[in-house]
Amino acid sequence: MAELRGKVFEYAIEVGSDGATSVPGGATVGLPAEWTPDHLLLAALVHCSIQSLAHHARRFGHELRASGSASGRVSKREGDGRYAFVEIDCRIEAELTPAAPDPSELIARAERDCFVSATLALKPRYEWRIG
Repeated sequence: MAELRGKVFEYAIEVGSDGATSVPGGATVGLPAEWTPDHLLLAALVHCSIQSLAHHARRFGHELRASGSASGRVSKREGDGRYAFVEIDCRIEAELTPAAPDPSELIARAERDCFVSATLALKPRYEWRIG
């Protein structure tokens, strides 16, 4: 089977022994102790979903203001007995200017093109509220 080749995006981060996280050569962020890797994954999903929607909104001539939230449940998976996210809900509230009479195509593209969602073995359940 031939390998599909397109654009290649490479990312790197560094986590110090004190937990400080940075992009190599960039600013460092310190995360409060209550932030776990699980929270970061949910945050990444929301950010990526919003960025994906923003990308497609711009292509269709819209400006976007958006916020979101996500929640998930970790438990043992039935297939292999390993702990993993077994449910993820992602809620996005957005305002398009100008308004889109039917934002369903933008939503479908945003879900399809979110890199974080595409990387997960589990498909998140989305709830979109677009005005």
